[in-house]
Amino acid sequence: MSDAVRTREAMLAALPVDTSPSGTCLPLSQLYVPPTHLKALRMECQLVVGTRGVGKSVWTMALGDLALRRALGSAVPELDRTAIHVGYSERPALDDYPDADTLAALLSADHAPYQIWRAVMVRWVARLSDQGVPMDSWGATVDWVLNQPESVARLMQVASRYQMNQGTHGLILFDALDRVSSDWVQMDRVVRDLLRAVLWLKSYPHLSAKVFLREDQLERTVTDFPDASKLLATQAELSWARHDLHGLLWQYLINGPGEQGDMLREVYSSVQRRPPIQQDDHFALHEAAKRDTSVQRQLFEALAGAWMGRDRRRGIPYTWVVGHLADGQGRTSPRSFLAAVRQAVEETGNRYPEHRHALHYESIKRGVRKASEIRVNELAEDYPWVRTVLAPLEGLTVPIAFEVIRERWLSTFPADILGLDLGTGLPPQHQALGWEGVKDDLLRIGVFEQRRDGRIDLPDLYRVGFGLGRRGGIKPNS
Repeated sequence: MSDAVRTREAMLAALPVDTSPSGTCLPLSQLYVPPTHLKALRMECQLVVGTRGVGKSVWTMALGDLALRRALGSAVPELDRTAIHVGYSERPALDDYPDADTLAALLSADHAPYQIWRAVMVRWVARLSDQGVPMDSWGATVDWVLNQPESVARLMQVASRYQMNQGTHGLILFDALDRVSSDWVQMDRVVRDLLRAVLWLKSYPHLSAKVFLREDQLERTVTDFPDASKLLATQAELSWARHDLHGLLWQYLINGPGEQGDMLREVYSSVQRRPPIQQDDHFALHEAAKRDTSVQRQLFEALAGAWMGRDRRRGIPYTWVVGHLADGQGRTSPRSFLAAVRQAVEETGNRYPEHRHALHYESIKRGVRKASEIRVNELAEDYPWVRTVLAPLEGLTVPIAFEVIRERWLSTFPADILGLDLGTGLPPQHQALGWEGVKDDLLRIGVFEQRRDGRIDLPDLYRVGFGLGRRGGIKPNS
């Protein structure tokens, strides 16, 4: 068996089949902290913003897990002295927070979102400091918060003082807020009142909150209340630079199982000229392997060779993969990157088993196609309307004048955009502006990009998955 074949088998054993949040925490060996994410994890940061797949739910789960939180302690020391609680997420925990249906029922019963979120916080701090509040139902807790303001204030003071005496801090996390409503007006109200409640909590020195939001949620009117600037000043954005993505890849590889992990660590050591760092029962990268472009390029060349073809004219694999997985805003998600690399490994084994490297450049291109398919499905979960409006554009070649796209939409949907069935979930933000508004929304979320001459283009990440062509580009999925 050749080294390339053995490396492929080892990579398949090390790389996850599915990198989407599963409701369970990551193993410690897969926990990777890009330097740019450190601000988001620190206590003073109360507002974390990011697109789909950049780690909002991963960090919510990691911060809520004691073992993973301790592992983060060296990077964010204050986490060692923090009691962390989840105040809202996709995972059901009805004693801790109302699920989507219960929240909808509370809103229908004219309970203000501000009081609902404060009720969630009050239940949390009551348990934190061993105090009693009504917990027979969420309606009972909300009513108590509304009708007993002095009791609430005393409870919060006691809890804050308790944390001070313990030398600890209480932190509550809010995630998956795009799931609370399929109506933008209602969504704005719920998110705005949550941020108001976070500001209220901020007045108690040893208690605080951290809210994870999608970019489009923050871009609206959710911060049009007094002193919102105090929260905005703490804002951190979750993003992944190219070196972060390659660092994450090697974090997975050097922690592969058994003999396969041993082999991948040998590949790493041959480039780095030293083995990865042993940390208890897992391995970590040296700083150069996390940040140094030349080192990372050498590491990826050990897997994929120097060029995306027979010579330098076709590009460099290290930069090519990330560049072709970027959306219209230039952002590449770790989920797309890992999916593309894994698919490239499988494709190489099936189509080019004798290739001298673990990854063949043509298989890397097919890996991008697979990642595009996955990303389109993810996009449709967050924005169900995108699939509806992109389907009529299949077969077009980009870049293309927007007038051609609009004509295709008008011929496919003779009725106005306001009358279309766009599925469940939130509709386009600027639907009321017609097809121009839809175009602006597609530009904002990175599906469309606009060239200087005004023509509309699609990044390969979405172009391939939605079946549009480009002269000389990767062929779309059939």
